[in-house]
Amino acid sequence: MHYQKAPTPGRELLDTRMKIRTLIVDDEAVARDTLRNLLENEPDIDIISQCTSGEEAVEAILEQKPELVFLDVQMPGMSGFDVVSQIDSESMPVIVFVTSNENFAVKAFEVHALDYVTKPAKSERLKLALDRVRKHIGKKTGDLHEKLSALLKDLKIEPRHPGRLAVKSGGRIVFLALTDIDWIEAADNYAKLHTGNEAHLLRETMNALEAKLPTDRFVRINRSTIVNVERVKELHPMFHGEYTVVLRNGTRLTLSRGYRDKLRQLGLS
Repeated sequence: MHYQKAPTPGRELLDTRMKIRTLIVDDEAVARDTLRNLLENEPDIDIISQCTSGEEAVEAILEQKPELVFLDVQMPGMSGFDVVSQIDSESMPVIVFVTSNENFAVKAFEVHALDYVTKPAKSERLKLALDRVRKHIGKKTGDLHEKLSALLKDLKIEPRHPGRLAVKSGGRIVFLALTDIDWIEAADNYAKLHTGNEAHLLRETMNALEAKLPTDRFVRINRSTIVNVERVKELHPMFHGEYTVVLRNGTRLTLSRGYRDKLRQLGLS
């Protein structure tokens, strides 16, 4: 996966640090160029990369850690909303959504304090968005997930379950197919994704991760464990309503009493 890094003219180190590291994400070249040309007139904006797809955007956000992202809402494959669903709250930059439909979600964006610009980007509207961005830079943005969830609910949009999860591994970003995951366990502030003989750490809470995963394929069997249903080989009843869940690779996990009904609903008991 290769996103386009913006050329960086010579600057003093202090000047660069004071600038807002910015990422532009849009599948349309004209829209990217228009937005870039306008942003280049802003002395405190440093365009570090431009991405043409949602997958490139996820990789660039996790690797380059921009402070601000102009994110196209409607892109083929992975939409802007899908991109946000792949980013954990710690890595989440300030988001300004970009849309080609002047009526699309404008009221909802305003209600939920999620900024936007319409295509083609206009200087006055962009300056208004940037004024708001400058006020938010440096503040915690972890509530963006909550705001986005409320927005999607208002718009009656169901975010698509990702076919892959983006995880950091060995200094690079790996897109891990859901079909490769055997089971998931909580590990402090991370989730450990087990795939065969390997394990990958994803900075995500179990509750947030559970909400992203398709319920017909992944089931939470206790507070700290989510299992891929297709990997379950056997269930052995234990005392007090608990079960031992045996996976195809021999891994033995515990199904807590309080989570038993989920397996029943999927015909596993």
